[in-house]
Amino acid sequence: MPKKIISPLSRRRFLATTSAAFGLSALSTGPGTAQQTEVALQLSWLHSVQFGGSYIAASKNYWADQGLTVALNQGGPNAPVEPPVVSGNALVGISAADYTAAAVAEGAPFKIIAVAMQKNPFAITSLPENPVNTPADLEGKRIGMAVANTPVLQALCTINNADIEKIEIVPTQYDAAPLVSGQVDCLLNWATDIPVAMKIQGVESVTMLMADFGYSVHSQTYIATDDTIANRRADLVALLKGEVMGWNDYQTDTDAAAALTVEMFPDAGLGLPTQKLQAERQVPLMFSDLTAENGFGWFTEDTVNANIETLALLDRKVTPDLWDRSLLEEVHGS
Repeated sequence: MPKKIISPLSRRRFLATTSAAFGLSALSTGPGTAQQTEVALQLSWLHSVQFGGSYIAASKNYWADQGLTVALNQGGPNAPVEPPVVSGNALVGISAADYTAAAVAEGAPFKIIAVAMQKNPFAITSLPENPVNTPADLEGKRIGMAVANTPVLQALCTINNADIEKIEIVPTQYDAAPLVSGQVDCLLNWATDIPVAMKIQGVESVTMLMADFGYSVHSQTYIATDDTIANRRADLVALLKGEVMGWNDYQTDTDAAAALTVEMFPDAGLGLPTQKLQAERQVPLMFSDLTAENGFGWFTEDTVNANIETLALLDRKVTPDLWDRSLLEEVHGS
């Protein structure tokens, strides 16, 4: 019998099967806390090392040193990012360009103010004996995925002149078992979870990162409202400064970030080996030549234009005005 591989539960696009969400408040403490401004950062999903830089910022008082007490509010299937940001209950939310574009189309006054993941984490995972190394390799294959993500697959095929009609889409749960058992030839997933779960259980895989083939959608983005940018700029800059310092530490020592995550959330069912491997594999998604030159969270006119082109394939029509880099420029002293 094939091994049952259960993926880490870290994706907002798929159903969660873990315990109820819980939040962390007042994590940033330190000298002079009486004068701290209380704010909230709304995370996009359940606590894991996916947000390791934020946990470091809290544990090392980077926010307290900036005059903030930060609540890290856990997301999840019943905790969407956008409502608390619109209402002002969260200063900033962690989202993605496609979600933000959809919200803006409905009238939400959002701006993307920083980009944590320089490369979108969507990937095609296959087995070494039947690998998918390029989008063209998908033709003639059975791909396991949520049917709701068909536009994502279509966009990848359009960008790379692959024929989606030659790909059999098999609706599956977000789990490696259909791939390992041979029910499908590949899976559409995040590069930092199902392949990690397989590796931890001794199953080798081939992961084709869609961002390497033109799929440009900013992920793990920081969003704020126009009103917040206009009226609470100092708080936004302070929060981003703490994030930058926390994520820079994360890059330096991913094992420490994983250990901190497991320590902070002992009841979340997080295995240290999984968190370590996830943290390691997240680094090339979040750090690049662009961030090395300009700083964590950076984006440019070119990366924005690439996003606009890909979002159009997802039927999300946006303009460069969706992005506002002025806060990052202040944070990094540009």
